[in-house]
Amino acid sequence: MKQQILIFTSFQLLTGEKRLPIDPDFQKNRKVVDKHNDHDVWGPVEPPKKLGIHGTKVAVDWDVCTGDGVCIDVCPVALFEWADAKGHPISEKKSDPARESECIQCLACETSCPTQAIKIAT
Repeated sequence: MKQQILIFTSFQLLTGEKRLPIDPDFQKNRKVVDKHNDHDVWGPVEPPKKLGIHGTKVAVDWDVCTGDGVCIDVCPVALFEWADAKGHPISEKKSDPARESECIQCLACETSCPTQAIKIAT
């Protein structure tokens, strides 16, 4: 986990760009602009730098996600899959809530994410 925090902090130091956690009110502040693996993608989306928030019930902000895979490891129902994000400045792999409808709202992924990129709708 320290390594992932170091990567995230190094990105901020190198680019001067501060990454905030996922917006808990993203459904009010953003619009659905696309679909991916049967879930909504909330904009803005401007590949490869801005990839938006993937999912609604299980939302992952791909612009905050460092691709460390903690959510994949801790999810008891295996709803996440790896997805390619070629050219994204933080990570070229992202956690995708491919089976978000199977979420049991245990919050393991949300509480384990070191960059707070995940929000579970309760």
